[in-house]
Amino acid sequence: MSLTLTGLTGITVLLLIIFFLRIPVGFAMAMVGFAGFAWVVNLQAAMGMLGDEVWEVFSSYGLTVIPMFILMGQISFHAGVNKRLYRAAYLWMGRVRGGMAMATILSCAGFAAICGSNTATAATMGTVALPEMKKYNYNPMLSASSVATGATLGVLIPPSVVLIVIGLQTGQAIGVLFWAALLPGFLLCLFFVLAIFLACRRNPSLGPAGVKTSFKEKIYSLKGTVEIVILFALIMTGLIKGFFTPTQAGAVGAFIALVIGVAGRNLSWKGFNLALTDTLRISAMIMTIILGAVIFGRFLAVTRLPYDLASMVGEMALPSFVVIIVIGLIYILGGAIMDALALLIITIPIFFPVAMSLGYDPVWFSVFITVVTTMGAVTPPVGINAYIVASMGHGASLANVFKGVMLFIPCFILLLALLILMPGIATWLPGIFY
Repeated sequence: MSLTLTGLTGITVLLLIIFFLRIPVGFAMAMVGFAGFAWVVNLQAAMGMLGDEVWEVFSSYGLTVIPMFILMGQISFHAGVNKRLYRAAYLWMGRVRGGMAMATILSCAGFAAICGSNTATAATMGTVALPEMKKYNYNPMLSASSVATGATLGVLIPPSVVLIVIGLQTGQAIGVLFWAALLPGFLLCLFFVLAIFLACRRNPSLGPAGVKTSFKEKIYSLKGTVEIVILFALIMTGLIKGFFTPTQAGAVGAFIALVIGVAGRNLSWKGFNLALTDTLRISAMIMTIILGAVIFGRFLAVTRLPYDLASMVGEMALPSFVVIIVIGLIYILGGAIMDALALLIITIPIFFPVAMSLGYDPVWFSVFITVVTTMGAVTPPVGINAYIVASMGHGASLANVFKGVMLFIPCFILLLALLILMPGIATWLPGIFY
């Protein structure tokens, strides 16, 4: 068996283990990677590689940025930031047809700015938004799909755990990736809101207008968004000015979130304990995925599959944009059947060299694949956000969630087309600030 075929066999075995044995993806990648490395080299070398990689991953200072940003999001969540965000967004948008669904999108965008995870945003905002939209007779299809789709902003709008991992894997500055994803994230949020507006204009029964609120109430509600603005402004300003590194930014953000929660008497001792527990659980899960991906990546490296694929693509007489579209389709399919973080960690060693060999900007490509992968999080058959929202009930079946998501798919396609036609959407802000 050739080395390339061995690498392809390893990927196939990995997918079969994940889907049929239901082994967590981190452990599955580690198992297949270790066995494959031992097969290609030898068992002794595989044991040495395993020990070296475990130490290197878990002793890495750079990875401490992940639990810090997660802690910041968890403290904010248990301090009730998500509820105050939704309240403010509803008071400003609820009077419009479909306004509560629009408010859900905006709230997801705001929470994404301190959370960094699409699944966490879906679970968090779903508990707040779904009961409210049900109370105002919103179509369950629209309400559930707006939560599932809006939550994808959690991966794109910084600070994003996915962007952090991409930066660590590819050796790029995390601050640069944060700024690169900011404008695409805001554009995608705007496209979602416009899609809801057009859908409810065509069919008003999807999202009836809510109660009228006074201007005074609207202004007063903005008080609940102050902590988000403070956190986001301090983190991005500190990164631009060089006051702190991305890792220090996470620690500063977590500390400020804690101070705001305690000072405002919104964070109880029980909530703080829950924030710590959830941070440990989520961080351990992510670290396990990263370790498994590193071991699996070492296996792919010795099979030379990434290099062979890059060489093959480089020798093909295809326009570079066609290759990028093909890579995008692969990420859409992959994002539909597995978690975005795991997918990116597995595939970046394969496709990143391909994109570089075609002359694409590494920052642009990082944003591009992040957008494509977030689209996969709501795409059938296994769009993980859709499953999370459907599991919460409130009248929306999984079929209805996927049906409603089709309203937002053109928004993703439009943003991807704009990124290909106008790469400056991703590279303009980093060019200004760096």
